[in-house]
Amino acid sequence: SGASLASLLNEAAIVAARNDKTVIGYDEVDYAIDRITVGMQKQSRASFPARQRLVACHEAGHAVMGALTPDYDAVTKVTIVPRSSGAGGFTLFTPSDEALETAMYTLAHLKARLAVALGGRVAEEVVYGEDEVTTGARSDLQRVRALARQMVAQWGFAAAALGGGPVAWETEEGNGLLAPRTASPAMEARIDAAVRRLVDEAYEHCHATLTRNRALLDAVTDSLVEKETLGADEIEALRVGHAVAADAGGAAGRANGQRADRMPAPAPWPQPRRRKPVRVRSEGGGPAPGAEYGI
Repeated sequence: SGASLASLLNEAAIVAARNDKTVIGYDEVDYAIDRITVGMQKQSRASFPARQRLVACHEAGHAVMGALTPDYDAVTKVTIVPRSSGAGGFTLFTPSDEALETAMYTLAHLKARLAVALGGRVAEEVVYGEDEVTTGARSDLQRVRALARQMVAQWGFAAAALGGGPVAWETEEGNGLLAPRTASPAMEARIDAAVRRLVDEAYEHCHATLTRNRALLDAVTDSLVEKETLGADEIEALRVGHAVAADAGGAAGRANGQRADRMPAPAPWPQPRRRKPVRVRSEGGGPAPGAEYGI
């Protein structure tokens, strides 16, 4: 809105003035956006290197999943600078102009969004092991649950699993306490099972992709620990460098008669293998277009 834009530019003008500038530039606007959406910057966690690296690993998981997913929203920024809102870091994705204008998404894109949202949690598991996973993914898991529920109960993306054509089994209010009941208890159980299936598949896909591209995950983590904030160009440079290294390794392996694993972008979507899947509850609600994942 006009008021929001005025507030944003006012904040940017204050930042420019503090830096003895007479013109508002991109850096000031970017700083103002972050301050309004996720809060003021707090003191860096450099004095707690182990915790800082864990946050970097978490955010790197989101960024790597987004960067390796074809036609997904662009990775705009990744940072581990803590915020006054309580966020220890965040990964910002920017949807295309077409997506913003139409707000229409394919099943493939929505499934990719589930996998990207799980990237932080799965990265912790891949690097530190299941017993060292933290509560940092609490908001991510809420988004996953809400989006998967909408896909099944509101948007008709699980018609076959529910035994018929596409039907909206709940209103936009979701299935909260005061929401109207439009599905029988038996259908609610089938909806829960379909939600579980979507999340399990996204988890397996994310786990396979980050495991296969562990070198890229580590490279992004190292860069975040060193610089604290990475922009779109830096993330893309790391992705391209990883692809080149993987291709070189593959060529060397083939020359030696070995079977080489090239760096496929994301791993194929598997059937769930039921290994400690992420637990979700089926309730209403859902994320807005685009995404910002924080820890």
